[in-house]
Amino acid sequence: MKLYAKTISNTLPDWATTVTKSADLFEVEINDEHPNFQSLLEDLESEIVPGTLGVKAEDLCSRLGIEMSNPSLQQLVEQAQTLISFIATHPHYEQLLKTGYQPDLNIADAQTALTYLEWELERNREPSD
Repeated sequence: MKLYAKTISNTLPDWATTVTKSADLFEVEINDEHPNFQSLLEDLESEIVPGTLGVKAEDLCSRLGIEMSNPSLQQLVEQAQTLISFIATHPHYEQLLKTGYQPDLNIADAQTALTYLEWELERNREPSD
């Protein structure tokens, strides 16, 4: 299981690992089969709605000292563009291309789709006449 957070505690439990971090986003991998994590879930379990037991993400994050990230769609698109650029220049990806990898859709297609989405978001942000 993965969580995306704006801030995280300096010390995470042994079943949680920071996978990536950027200026405004931490990716935290949770080993959800770890006994200590399972124990925490049991402690936090509550009736979310009548007849449904579960754990609220807010309660879990509070216990871990994590502030959840709730980025705007525009921020997500910008992050995706950045990640796609990293993929396009990654040595392993370049090696795949050299050995004959030819997907039906490529990195440029993904970048174009995100650009169109950005344009639509900008268009919808503009005031209507």
